[in-house]
Amino acid sequence: MTRVALVTGAGSGVGRASAAGLHRAGFAVVLAGRRREELDKTADAAGPNHPPMLAVSCDVTDPHQVAGLFDTIRQVHGRLDVLFNNAGRGAPAIPMEDLTWEQWQAVVSVNLTGAFLCAQQAIRLMKSQTPRGGRIINNGSISAYTPRPFSAPYTATKHAMTGLTKSIALDGRPFDIACGQIDIGNAATEMTERMAQGVLQPDGSLRPEPRIDARHVADAVVYMASLPLDANVATLTVMATQMPFAGRG
Repeated sequence: MTRVALVTGAGSGVGRASAAGLHRAGFAVVLAGRRREELDKTADAAGPNHPPMLAVSCDVTDPHQVAGLFDTIRQVHGRLDVLFNNAGRGAPAIPMEDLTWEQWQAVVSVNLTGAFLCAQQAIRLMKSQTPRGGRIINNGSISAYTPRPFSAPYTATKHAMTGLTKSIALDGRPFDIACGQIDIGNAATEMTERMAQGVLQPDGSLRPEPRIDARHVADAVVYMASLPLDANVATLTVMATQMPFAGRG
């Protein structure tokens, strides 16, 4: 039986790399994101040699669109084995008191509410399918442990993601639903391009930071996704060896 994986935020960066990795591993991959043209680029780059990718335009902050996404998965594949809750965004790196409500809400809506809505639908499907169960992998961050300067919305949602991960893992146990979190430090994506020029440090300086190929993150996601359901990676950190994390600040 071909395993089915859903990747949110699959139109760029870690999402695109992880979708390609899951595809190479033999998963039938569903790509979700707001920009259909970018999802199509992800699918086109994967090639025709594995189960076909399915691109579905979806704003994960909209519960109706998320429900429609999972209806499509039911209709096309009949089941879901892996959800990679990857969609995320940040806010401008400015003092907390200068953030607008809209900037705060935009980050919370994607990073936390979107992950909850997708997990909720995945749990319903995984409970009802035969064989039942599945796996949810949440994209945390180094910021789930230690913040950067001027990152309150992003850091708060990533700390909350850890709580959501633990709750899903606990509540999913009786139904063969496993849940783990991958915490990523400085993957080389569009979001981190500025790190090569310099990133604000806690001492007020600007310093370039090393990055790692996003394929290393994809390999870790594939490893987590490929485990049998009686084994689970609760948390996994993959990061640039020289990035300022241990002892940050």
